[in-house]
Order: sequence, then structure tokens, then C-alpha cells
Amino acid sequence: MAIPQSFIQELLARVDVVDIVGRYVQLKKGGSNFMGLCPFHGEKSPSFSVSPSKQFYHCFGCGKNGNAISFLMDHAGMTFVESVKDLAQQYGLQVPDDDVSPQDRARAAQVREQQATLSSVLEKAGYAYIKSLRGSQRAIQYFKQRGVSGEIAKTFGLGYAPEGWRSLASVFADYNDPLLVESGLVITGEAGEANVPGEAKRYDRFRDRVMFPIRNVKGECIGFGGRVLSDEKPKYLNSPETPVFSKGRELYGLFEARTALRQHGYALVTEGYMDVVALAQLGFANAVATLGTACTPEHIQKLFRFTDSVVFSFDGDSAGRRAARKALDAALPFASDVRTVKFLFLPAEHDPDSFIREHGQKGFAASVAKAVPLSRFLLEAAGDGCDLDTAEGRAHMAINARPLWTALPEGALKPQLLAEIAEQVMIDSRELLQLWKSASSGRKQAFKGTSAARPPSPQDLSTQFQSGPKSSSEMPEFEDYSVGFEVDTQFSEAEPYSPKSSSPLSGKFGRPGTAPRAAPRRLTGRIQPTSREDRVLRLLLTEPQAWDRLSSDEHQLLLGLPAPHGLLFAWLESQLHEHGPQSWAVLREGLRGHAHEQHAVTQFAEVLEGVDYDWGETRRILEQLQQLKDDSEIADLAARAPSEPAVLERLRSLLAKSRAKKTPTKPA
Repeated sequence: MAIPQSFIQELLARVDVVDIVGRYVQLKKGGSNFMGLCPFHGEKSPSFSVSPSKQFYHCFGCGKNGNAISFLMDHAGMTFVESVKDLAQQYGLQVPDDDVSPQDRARAAQVREQQATLSSVLEKAGYAYIKSLRGSQRAIQYFKQRGVSGEIAKTFGLGYAPEGWRSLASVFADYNDPLLVESGLVITGEAGEANVPGEAKRYDRFRDRVMFPIRNVKGECIGFGGRVLSDEKPKYLNSPETPVFSKGRELYGLFEARTALRQHGYALVTEGYMDVVALAQLGFANAVATLGTACTPEHIQKLFRFTDSVVFSFDGDSAGRRAARKALDAALPFASDVRTVKFLFLPAEHDPDSFIREHGQKGFAASVAKAVPLSRFLLEAAGDGCDLDTAEGRAHMAINARPLWTALPEGALKPQLLAEIAEQVMIDSRELLQLWKSASSGRKQAFKGTSAARPPSPQDLSTQFQSGPKSSSEMPEFEDYSVGFEVDTQFSEAEPYSPKSSSPLSGKFGRPGTAPRAAPRRLTGRIQPTSREDRVLRLLLTEPQAWDRLSSDEHQLLLGLPAPHGLLFAWLESQLHEHGPQSWAVLREGLRGHAHEQHAVTQFAEVLEGVDYDWGETRRILEQLQQLKDDSEIADLAARAPSEPAVLERLRSLLAKSRAKKTPTKPA
């Protein structure tokens, strides 16, 4: 969905950034601006400024800045399109979408109205459960025994569903309202089960349970989890799937953990409501939990909107290992070079709640620091049940490792893991890759000169590896991966910066989905110098999926660039979130009518055929853009420091950072 820039400008003209930020941050008037504690990093004195005249926010402590749209993206974890739609709805505007039929538009409006109505019903029930908790000594005693304070109970909106089959009848005027069933609060029986003639039996889903409201990233109540106070089964009960609640997409505690995720620098994923509440009580407010289901790719993707590091915490028993393996499968496609995924395995007799109570905050933090990196757990998972002292066991591990390794995104991690897998199975990495390619060809005979009735001999293996790789059409899964493959990329220097750096274009690894390219012809004559911003833009126009390889800070750096680049990067991000990676032909159509359509088209036309972008150079470009941004901010802060003491801390931080980068490392 391409949102016209004219609409975005109109929306920002109507939105009051003070009002939007003020819903999440307590602001106080300070001169012409409003000040508060920054929601993006921990601080005790306010350095977060919101300007009503400029419609802009800026933190002098961490440097975060932007408008109302970027605030919702950064703080609420929304995509660009979600932020625009949310603001448009608040201010009574309709996001233009020419590609949608009137019927589809009306249907979408009906769905939005239904979701808002269901959320209001659930909110009303949540308030009733909180009120019931105050009158139940049993429920209060349960939370006290678990060490939950009143402040934490208030933060998470903890409550209690009373005994009795129809307690919600005293909360809602019409207990027969279909919305109560649709929201999952009430269960309706079969037609033959009637309370009164002609009326189906209806009763509350949650009875005599302590209640945990489940909120989406905007803080709206979308469901509940309930835990029994006795030994009855089921121990935990969740709301059913509804138009506003999906267990495979939502995480308990994510709304409450948003600020803590940035303060701690990682998300801690657990398996239970009480784990999240107990960890928050004892200093780990960055914990979230899956909702009675295995971790899904949607969970991972949502977490990476808030942080670049995720630690999964599981019990050390067999069930915990199985859950960790499912989390590994979900996380692999997102394990880019700028993200960290780890696995924390606690002793079999402990869950996070009991472990932190026995070993304390420092003990738990020490365990988190020793969590197993994704790379090591991948190797452990591949080798599980394999006797690596035997050739058969190593062969089994090689087979197990193939789907795990294939799921990884392209980057520096993938070839390193290939080498480690090859070392463990005692096969050269090129030969291992060739074996995987042969297996993916789908033919009955994996090796030339062998029959299906007997395993390959050493001579067969030798013949197979000497025969060279199969065609890429036979092996689409590996058609672009060639260990040690080099392309001679000789061309005139086009970069107006860092002349001693390596070429920004190299062909060691090609783009996903294409065969290794032949060396391009040597270019002659004068080439128009290309800016840093355009170099990155060309990469993302040809490989939109590369956006997910960038960190959240790099996203913000690119989105904050002046026109045309910042607006084009924002548009590309919205396309990726809405539709996933798309070909240039599809992107080209979506660009029609964009304010900077011609610039994007011109840059794509400059992409050299047969040459791939080198990520090492791309990283250096981003570092240089960040340095230019920091230098500009330093100049601005230096001019304001004499009259605004609040900016001094940020200025000192940037100067120290700049000096550290410019100081050459002394040889050992």
C-alpha cells in the first residue's frame, strides 16, 4: 500500500505531537517546550523535549528524535503504515487507497469498528476483575505468596474472576449480548441445554481464577489468561481466538515491557504469565511470554521491532528443550548479522520465577549472560542423537544441519556456520555444500555411478566431487551459494569518499535467488560520482529484503535523512511490512505518483548488471552517514550549550564517541 506523501503531510499538519507523546510520557511545560523522562532509555532527570511549534521530539540523552509517526513506530512498535492508519483514525481522516474497491473499503471499516467494540467489552470486563480482586482475600493471598506487590499488580492490571457461573451478568446490562460470546468472555451451550425455555445455556468462561489481561502494543485489552487458585485442571486458561486476539501473534507483557526492552537491551522470552510478573517485580521488566503456544515467526518479528537481541528462557527438562527447538526454527530466518538470539536453559527443577527467587537478581543476570548463542544451539540441535565418534553419526548430523543452515538469511554468520558444521562432520565445506546440493536435486540416485541398492563407495564420492556442481535449475535451494567463489569486479571508482576503502561492489556472494554471475566487463570513461545515500538506496531497491539485515538504529538513521532519501526509505519500509520483498517491477508500479518517483527510477537504472553489493562496504557507508549526523548534531548542540545546560550531557557523549572513532588503535 503506497500512501501519498501529500496525505502524510496533511496528517502531520493536523496531528499534535505533544498530545500523541503525552499519552505515553508524563510531560511538563518547560519554557516553550514540554519536558519528560525519555521513554527510550533509563534516566532520572528529564532530557526528553517535545516542541509544539516544530512538532518534533528530541532526547538530549540518547539522541532519539522524530515526529508523531516515528514516535509510534519507535515506542509502540508499529510499522510505518500502522502508525499512519492509527493517527488517521484518531483524527478522523481516511487513508487514501485507490487500489481498494468500495466493497473492500466498507468491509475493512466494519472490521475496524468490530475490533474497537470488542476491545471496549474486554476493557470493561478487565475493570470488573480488578474490582473483584480487591474483595477476594484468597486471590490477594495468592499474589502475596508469589511476592507480587500492589504496584506490579496495578501495572499489569491483575484481577480476579469470581466463583459462580454468571458473574459477568452483574457487569453487562445484557448478558445475552452476542459480543460477550464473540469476545471469548462467555460460553454458549448447545441448543438443548437451556436455562429458561427457548434460551441457550450461557456461562462465564473464567470462574474462580486470578486474571491476567493481555494487551496489544497499543495497550488495548484483547484477551485474558486465567490461573486457578487450587489444583484444578486446566491450570491456565486463555481467551479463544477472536477477531482481536491471536495466540500466534501476541506476546503477554510486551506492552508493559516496551521501555524496559530498550533499557536492558534485550527481550527475555518466557513461558508463563507469572514468570513475566515475577521477573518484573525483581528487576527484569523486559520479560514477555508466549500464550500457551510455541514461539512463532510472527512473535520473533514483533520482538525485533523493539530490540535487536532476544533471549529465550526455558526449563532445562525435555519439554523445555523441545520448546527451545521450536523457537530456534522460528528465529533462524531473522538471525541477521545485526541481531542476537540466545537460549537460556535453567535447571530442570526451576522456572524463571523460582530460579530468581532462589538465586537472586545477580544470579539470574549471570545466567542470562551465559546463555547459549543461536550458532551454538544450532550445532547442538543438528548433532542431537548423533554419535560424532562414528562416520554414521557425523553423516546423520550433516543431514540434520541442512534445513537449519538453509533457513538462515544471507550474511557473515551463514558461511561461518557452514565451516563449523563441516568441521564437526569432518567434511570439507565445499564438499558438504555439494552433498546438500545433490540431495536437493530430488533425483533417486544422489551420486553418479551408484545404484539405489547400495551406499556410495569412497570412489563414488571422489568421482562425484570431481564432476563439478549440478546446474542451478536442478538445485534451486543452493543455486547462489558458492564457497570461495570470487568475481573479478574491475571498474572505475564511483565513490566520492574513502578512496582507500575496498570496492562497494563485489561478487563474493550473489543476491538470493540468482545464479553466480560472470565477471562484468571493464567500464571505461568517467562515471558520475554516487552519493552515500544513493548507494544504499540502490541496494534496497534491488534487494528490499536487505532492510531486515539492518539494526533499528540504522533504520532510524535512514528514515531521518532529508528528502528524497528519507521519504523513499520510509516508503520502502512500508512496502516491505505490507507485502514482503517485491521485485522491481512491482515496486515500480507502487512508486507511481510518489513525490520522488523519478529519483528512485533514476537510481535503479544506474545499478550495474552482473555486480553485487558488498555488505562490508555498506556498513562503512552507514557508519559514515551516522558520523555526519553526529557531527551536525555536535555543531548544533555546541551553539546551544551556553544558554541550554540540559544539552551538555548529550554534547559530551557525542564528542567522546567521535574522538573514540577518530583515535587510531595502537599496534600491540
